[in-house]
Amino acid sequence: MKRVKRRYLALQLDSDEAPSQKELMDTIWNAVVKLYGEVGASQTNLSLIAYDAEKKLAVIRTTHVTVNLVRASLASVTSVAGKLAALHVLGISGTIKALRKKFL
Repeated sequence: MKRVKRRYLALQLDSDEAPSQKELMDTIWNAVVKLYGEVGASQTNLSLIAYDAEKKLAVIRTTHVTVNLVRASLASVTSVAGKLAALHVLGISGTIKALRKKFL
């Protein structure tokens, strides 16, 4: 069996209010499903690794094959929890340690 390669994305939330973890992940999942359907969303293996509501920073994990799909989906986000918002990708890395060192 082949090992799944993962990529970690550092995200900056541009919004007046910080949403909860659940609201943020629901928004990201809905954006992926809207663009690529349920099959495409299931291939991403998205998960929230870390979220800092005060700094409005988040780290999500996905497979290396679907990084571009996730980035395109994040660009389509215009609101989180009913409030205007945008998600910006600060950087991508293969390890959480390198991601935090470079971008957070």
